[in-house]
Amino acid sequence: MPETRSFEYAIVRVIPRVERGESLNAGVIVWCRSLDWLRAGIELDRARLAALSPGADVALIESHLSALSRVADGAPEGGPIALLSAAERFRWLVSPRSTMIQVGDVHEGLCDDPESFLAHLMSTLVRVPGATP
Repeated sequence: MPETRSFEYAIVRVIPRVERGESLNAGVIVWCRSLDWLRAGIELDRARLAALSPGADVALIESHLSALSRVADGAPEGGPIALLSAAERFRWLVSPRSTMIQVGDVHEGLCDDPESFLAHLMSTLVRVPGATP
């Protein structure tokens, strides 16, 4: 039987026009301290973004979302932040911002497998119900 571990997660939101405050969930960041495991699941629903903000710069938004994934993965092309420990990267990723890409509050819980839990969060918090990845 797998060991239950604590984790933290936060939703990644795209806010194409910050002054309007409307947002679109585009990903989830999950961190499991005991496994030193950090991942960001990112999926931008272009159709929903177009409905929310028809003139949004999709390529720019996707490049910023991709950068979050590289930092979470600790990839060298993620820059100096990506070279920090998983704990430091997680805290940097979830720090407050007032830009088009924002991360919501950090939530805590327990899970047996962080990878499966990330998939669950993506299907319940990011994808439109009934949509396939």
